[in-house]
Amino acid sequence: MNRVSIERRVLWSLAILLAVGFILYMLRGVLLPFVAGMAIAYCLDPLCDRIQRLGLSRTWATAVVTTVFALIVLILLAVLVPLLYEQFVALAENLPEYIGVIADKIDPLLAEIRQIAPGATSPDLGSVAGTISSAMSWIGGAIGGILTGSLAFFNVVSLIFVTPIVAFYLLRDWDRIVAKIDSWLPPRHAPVVRQQMHEIDRTLAGFARGQATICLFLAGFYGIGLTAIGLNFGLAIGVFAGLLSFIPYVGSIVGLIVSVGLAYVQFDNWAWVAVTAGIFILGQAIEGNILQPKLLGENVGLHPVWVIFALLAGGALFGFLGLLLAVPVMAVIGVVSRFALGRFLASRLFDPDGADNPPTSLPPPPAL
Repeated sequence: MNRVSIERRVLWSLAILLAVGFILYMLRGVLLPFVAGMAIAYCLDPLCDRIQRLGLSRTWATAVVTTVFALIVLILLAVLVPLLYEQFVALAENLPEYIGVIADKIDPLLAEIRQIAPGATSPDLGSVAGTISSAMSWIGGAIGGILTGSLAFFNVVSLIFVTPIVAFYLLRDWDRIVAKIDSWLPPRHAPVVRQQMHEIDRTLAGFARGQATICLFLAGFYGIGLTAIGLNFGLAIGVFAGLLSFIPYVGSIVGLIVSVGLAYVQFDNWAWVAVTAGIFILGQAIEGNILQPKLLGENVGLHPVWVIFALLAGGALFGFLGLLLAVPVMAVIGVVSRFALGRFLASRLFDPDGADNPPTSLPPPPAL
């Protein structure tokens, strides 16, 4: 193959990638139910394969898995959503008052600091409370406008009705779709492409399924723990902190700050404040020492810094859809980048005196 042909293929590949990216960006407002359905099908495919091996057809296995999954989701939504909504609304309404109480409690300490160091300046917590109150009012109005907007209504309706249909058909035809795509691979490069696709699947499955399990565990652990000690809005704060844990350290830090602040306002005993903080410390210890080594391991290949960057970039470009696509796209980029780096290190471009014969199979490189 001559150089002109190679350059033409590269240009065509780049043009196709740019066209696909542009189309996805233009259709980002209607892609959410399809991406959500694909994510559900991907996560449920191993369970469907196990049931199919028991003797059921693929259609019946898909029907059983999707029905049980839908029932579990509906039960959780029916039980948790009304309670969580009530607690979040009450927390938003009472937050300025809690800030004022914290300011009243801290004022004597600040007064002592001023006496010890007369030249020291301290923040006016009363004005801070007023600012937070105004901000919460603005955020509440903005959220209300978003929730009542036509696009939000369309997204909610599509998630409820379109996502289950998409998930069912993708899950039923998953193996056939994979086999069809595999038949399109050029025979010369098929082994290398299959190896990289297997690496992408391993990375993505290990992170997505493992991280989802960790988030659900932490949501239950924090919610039950804070509710058990009698903290106001403990269930809402705990569930929110646990679900937000898919962003490394953010969920636990936000939950710790909010819950300790509420405990400081609600309890007169510093021991209960320490117990509140201890719940999050214990949760982090369980996550770091037990859950992550067991569920994620050391070979997932996605560094927390890259995960945070991917989530922020995806959210800025595509909103909630970007949050769903951020980690899968970063997993693909990571695998392809490591493979390209390995091929480069094994080529004459890196070592002119070496053999220009890059292997088709490379040892796992360090995580990006």
